[in-house]
Amino acid sequence: MAKPAYHPLYRDAESHGPSRAYTAASEPVDHGPESIRSAILFAMLWVLLILCGYVLGSVPTGILVGRARGVDVRQVGSGNIGTANVLRAAGKWAAIATLAGDMVKGMIPVLVARALTQNDWILAGVALAAVAGHCWPIFLRFKGGKGVATGAGTSIGLAPLVGLGLFAFWWAVVLASRYTSLGAIAVMVVSPVAFLLTGQPLPYVLYTIVGGALVLWRHRENARSLIKGTERKVGEKRE
Repeated sequence: MAKPAYHPLYRDAESHGPSRAYTAASEPVDHGPESIRSAILFAMLWVLLILCGYVLGSVPTGILVGRARGVDVRQVGSGNIGTANVLRAAGKWAAIATLAGDMVKGMIPVLVARALTQNDWILAGVALAAVAGHCWPIFLRFKGGKGVATGAGTSIGLAPLVGLGLFAFWWAVVLASRYTSLGAIAVMVVSPVAFLLTGQPLPYVLYTIVGGALVLWRHRENARSLIKGTERKVGEKRE
């Protein structure tokens, strides 16, 4: 039988030998009930995992820790529910508990998603949903924190060594400057570069860009205060 003058499949086959190009061309694509059902189940899994990430990210750790200490952190200092304001409102141990809780609620949904699927886009979507949940929690009428600790938890869940390195960098900046906001801004700028240079999957790199932009937006007032020299340092109370 004469070979057609040109077709991309033949070109691929010529360059790679008897490749899967011929197989793909000769075998019909399965559009039967089983294929459709698999696609529906995959979509349902994607939606369910992202919803779970958002709901878990919405858990207001700082509020719960503050209430356990008899304090409403929203009525103290900046009114934020994150670690820095919990430190001002309820002390060191409450702040440590808040930090740990916020990180865990970012890490758990990513680890659960990884146990159920190896799809990097789903894992990145779950991570972003957890950060969005912390920033706009359904349990607090969408008025939440700034997403730094939760973002740290998701990064550790996605790429443990890189995430832990970024967490250490975050706190190195905080301890050196005594500005938690400066540490947050610095780590959000560095994260995409770190994920890219360590060869992480494209969805993870895109997550650090989008998630980092979200966190930076939540810190816009802090950035202005840093520039003006009016930003409060760690543990510093409002005068």
